[in-house]
Amino acid sequence: MSKLGFVGLGIMGAPMALNLIKAGHEVLLFSRSSIPSSLVEAGGKACKSGKEVAQGADIIFTMVPDTPHVASVLFDPEGIAEGLSAGKIVVDMSSISPIETKAFASRINALDCEYLDAPVSGGEVGARNAALSIMVGGAEATFEKVRPFFAAMGTNITLVGGNGDGQTAKVANQIIVALTIEAVGEALLFASRAGADPARVRQALMGGFASSKILEVHGERMIKRTFDPGFRIELHQKDLNLALSAGKALGLALPNTATCQELFNMCAAHGGSGWDHSGMVRALELMANFEVGQEA
Repeated sequence: MSKLGFVGLGIMGAPMALNLIKAGHEVLLFSRSSIPSSLVEAGGKACKSGKEVAQGADIIFTMVPDTPHVASVLFDPEGIAEGLSAGKIVVDMSSISPIETKAFASRINALDCEYLDAPVSGGEVGARNAALSIMVGGAEATFEKVRPFFAAMGTNITLVGGNGDGQTAKVANQIIVALTIEAVGEALLFASRAGADPARVRQALMGGFASSKILEVHGERMIKRTFDPGFRIELHQKDLNLALSAGKALGLALPNTATCQELFNMCAAHGGSGWDHSGMVRALELMANFEVGQEA
């Protein structure tokens, strides 16, 4: 049976690693922050570095916040690359630059190892429930080797194309998510300001064509005013920066993506970088001088 490694044990990484352990796999663990004791108690093995993880594992998963963090855990001293030997597989499940992903893949391939980019969607809830959507870029043969382990973490697992294509799919996902959060926030704010009960409006909309996971989960957050992450606004800002910079390079106008980024920027300016991204509604509320759920 393959030995697995998991580097990056934050809000998303910890439950993903736990699901691999629960599925009966031997999992070596490392995080630059502390390793959650719950993972060790469940059967995971704590390691002192990414290098140690890579030395002991056949397939190494990474889940860290941004492109520079991936570069660091892979290639810094005592990083994963130093512990690799021929035939091992590195799977980056972070959401980062598609362009840099291709460069990282080339460096790992040069070590006679294989590389997949496999960013996810579904947030903390999806991570805990092993219900993530996983968008994979890389060689089909490598994908098939890793697919059983993806199945312990997610339900919608798609090989999109070559290295970098998984990250491109994730950027597209984040555009849709941001625009839908904005639409749900605008709709619930409109309903509240018009004097309707936003909870009942949301209930009515859930049965129609406007229904979505974001209306279900984030609409409830907006109504109940629960903006603890979840998925932090600062991370969604990072993803939209990737979209907008890639759009510029491709000669594309992404006007509504830019609008959502400005709304996130407004939240950040009011101390909301760490809010759940459903907190975008607060920017709309500031402009309206009215909150969802407030009496009209």
